[in-house]
Amino acid sequence: MIEQDDFDINTRLHTIVRGEDEAAMVESVGLALVKLPDVLNRLKPDIMIVHGDRFDALALATSAALMNIRILHIEGGEVSGTIDDSIRHAITKLAHYHVCCTRSAEQHLISMCEDHDRILLAGCPSYDKLLSAKNKDYMSIIRMWLGSKEMVRVMRKKGIEHHPNFRAVKHVPFDQFIQLVAHAGCMIGNSSCGVREVGAFGTPVINLGTRQIGRETGENVLHVRDADTQDKILQALHLQFGKQYPCSKIYGDGNAVPRILKFLKSIDLQEPLQKKFCFPPVKDNISQDIDHILETLSALAVDLGGTNLRVAIVSMKGEIVKKYTQFNPKTYEERINLILQMCVEAAAEAVKLNCRILGVGISTGGRVNPREGIVLHSTKLIQEWNSVDLRSPLSDTLHLPVWVDNDGNCAALAERKFGQGKGLENFVTLITGTGIGGGIVHQHELIHGSSFCAAELGHIVVSLDGPDCSCGSHGCIEAYASGMALQREAKKLHDEDQLLVEGMSVPKDEAVGALHLIQAAKLGNAKAQSILRTAGTALGLGVVNILHTMNPSLVILSGILASHYIHTVKDVIRQQALSSVQDVDVVVSDLVEPALLGAASMVLDYTTRRIY
Repeated sequence: MIEQDDFDINTRLHTIVRGEDEAAMVESVGLALVKLPDVLNRLKPDIMIVHGDRFDALALATSAALMNIRILHIEGGEVSGTIDDSIRHAITKLAHYHVCCTRSAEQHLISMCEDHDRILLAGCPSYDKLLSAKNKDYMSIIRMWLGSKEMVRVMRKKGIEHHPNFRAVKHVPFDQFIQLVAHAGCMIGNSSCGVREVGAFGTPVINLGTRQIGRETGENVLHVRDADTQDKILQALHLQFGKQYPCSKIYGDGNAVPRILKFLKSIDLQEPLQKKFCFPPVKDNISQDIDHILETLSALAVDLGGTNLRVAIVSMKGEIVKKYTQFNPKTYEERINLILQMCVEAAAEAVKLNCRILGVGISTGGRVNPREGIVLHSTKLIQEWNSVDLRSPLSDTLHLPVWVDNDGNCAALAERKFGQGKGLENFVTLITGTGIGGGIVHQHELIHGSSFCAAELGHIVVSLDGPDCSCGSHGCIEAYASGMALQREAKKLHDEDQLLVEGMSVPKDEAVGALHLIQAAKLGNAKAQSILRTAGTALGLGVVNILHTMNPSLVILSGILASHYIHTVKDVIRQQALSSVQDVDVVVSDLVEPALLGAASMVLDYTTRRIY
């Protein structure tokens, strides 16, 4: 068939060992593994397309994977119920890209921890031909072809092949085979064709035994799972023969090939070949192992702030067992050395504290690629911190898995695992600190965005002519409501001798900051109160935008300024938001260390994988 389609054939391999038993199948795989490396070295293919669940496909996939050749697997994720399942799923684990036929197969691949971005739901390629194949010129084909080798042997023993209505063959060309299938009164056997391709014609099928028991089928398939008596098969034939069922498109709509070609063209051959798995959240393990009973399963959490560098040992329950704090150095080299030093010391201390460290989680300002553990761009507060690989040096030094994410995302993860977001499907966290950040959890998962820039909530613009922001724009929430913004306004008042009121003083060696403004407002300073009200209003308008965009079930305000803004934010929601979202609750976080707890949660929830 390959020759008939005029393919340019570069190499021919003879790998099938004669025989009908399992040993012959193993020998065939071994022979293929011996011969394939030389062929692949000569061909140097960009992508190897591997189809289905045959043992010879497993040999091809194994060779390609070990030789760092990209693999596209077609028809993965299906379930049939025999050794085919093991072979098919083994190929799935070796493959980098997947083309599946049904929605269930797609979900199976995702459940098997395959990357959703590398899965194409295309349908079955053969359906492209099947759905346009039925024609009137079939009688000549039926006269030509009226069958597996075992079936042939049995029929020969019974003398059936001499009956005028029977013919036993090893292979029928596809175009002719589908005409036979389309016009048959019934198909009987245990081939995958019966539950897949035949559905395109609505031809009745009797599936014998358990080989295809796990596959999705149309209503045209009748299973005889215990085909142990002649009577069962005869009864099935009586029920099925000659019926006409509606066409089933479970396995495709006739447009698989164009989708696959488009998918192939979209593959970036320059991206790293290393395969990544997307493991699901790990449930808390109630272990009776003595080591686990005696030790506290813990994480090393690192919070990289604009002023301080903090490392903590955090238990599975969210308890901070021990915390270390140092000033954050200004240069890259000093900073990375200090992180390594503090983590090494904390890991050594963890042994004394009977804590088993599962991994390291890092919370840092700026834009982060969590898949690679790289800080892409940092905030102005953390200098020399762009295109920084944090995962490699820490993992190499501590021999532990390392996760890295933006501090706003970490705050959301902390709320999801330990705080008021626990068990919620959709919520948003807003951090009110030196800057304004945040994280969005949608359908229980953290949203990162296409360029890892999602949830930059501090840079929602709430005024077209507002104050300048550190991002280069103006009128952002951060320009009004961040600690830096309040510090700027406090300095202005202090310079004009309008900040201090009775009961207040600022030592000469102490810098004026946001807390002084808050103190002045509490003591009745009208101008300070006005500034805080404006800041809270700006934050409230940002929350209204979030409610209208994401429609979360909860908004959590986190950080040292949250409690000072909460009432103003709720007032703005009542005045400005659509009635449909006015009932969404806004609360102040009750977590003391959201950045550290969020960094720890990346480890504690996902100790078996490096991405989430």
